[in-house]
Amino acid sequence: MVSQSSSVGNIIMGKTANLTMVQKTTIDTLHKEGKTQKVIAKEAGCSQSSVSKHINREAKGKKRCGRKKCISNRDNHILERIVKQNPLKNVGEIHKEWTAAGVSASRTTTHRRMQDMGFSCRIPCVKPLLNKTQRQKRLAWAKDKKDWAAEFSDESKFCICFGNQGPRVWRKRGEAQNPLYLKSSVKFPQSVMV
Repeated sequence: MVSQSSSVGNIIMGKTANLTMVQKTTIDTLHKEGKTQKVIAKEAGCSQSSVSKHINREAKGKKRCGRKKCISNRDNHILERIVKQNPLKNVGEIHKEWTAAGVSASRTTTHRRMQDMGFSCRIPCVKPLLNKTQRQKRLAWAKDKKDWAAEFSDESKFCICFGNQGPRVWRKRGEAQNPLYLKSSVKFPQSVMV
C-alpha cells in the first residue's frame, strides 16, 4: 500500500481500499464535468483504478459484493413479536425463544437486531397502582388546579435500600408511559422524603 499527499487527502492505492462518501461524490461530480480519470484521482485522493472501478460500477448500476443477511424480514417480525409479548425478558431469554422458532443467529445478532428495531433496555417508569375511581379523582383534581400558581420547597429523596429497581424493560422511544412498560408502586416504600 502506497500513500501520497494530494489536494483532498492521502492517496490510498490498492484493491481493498474503500472510497469514502466524499471521494465518491467528488468522483461523480468531476466525471459529469468531463474530467479525465487521472485528474479525478488526484482531486479525490485515490488511485486511478479506484476511480475507474467506481465509474464502471455506477454506469452498470452494480452494488458492492458481500454476504447477504442471514436474517430475513420474517425472522425480524418473529423477534419483534417475542419482545412485545414479554418486554421484561432479558436478551438471553429472548435469544433462546427466537432460536427455538427456527432462526439461526448468535446472541449478539439478536441484541443488534433488537437495537435496529428501536428497542432499548430501560428502567421502567414507576407509577402508583391506582384503580379507576382513583384515576378519575386525580384527573378531576388536576383539571381543577391547572391554573393554580403554587411554589414548592426543595425536596430530596434518600433511599434506605438500593437494588430494588426490579427488572428492566425493552421498549421503543416515546413508549415510557405505556402501561405495558410501567412499574407499579404502592404506599410506604423504603425511602424517606426530607
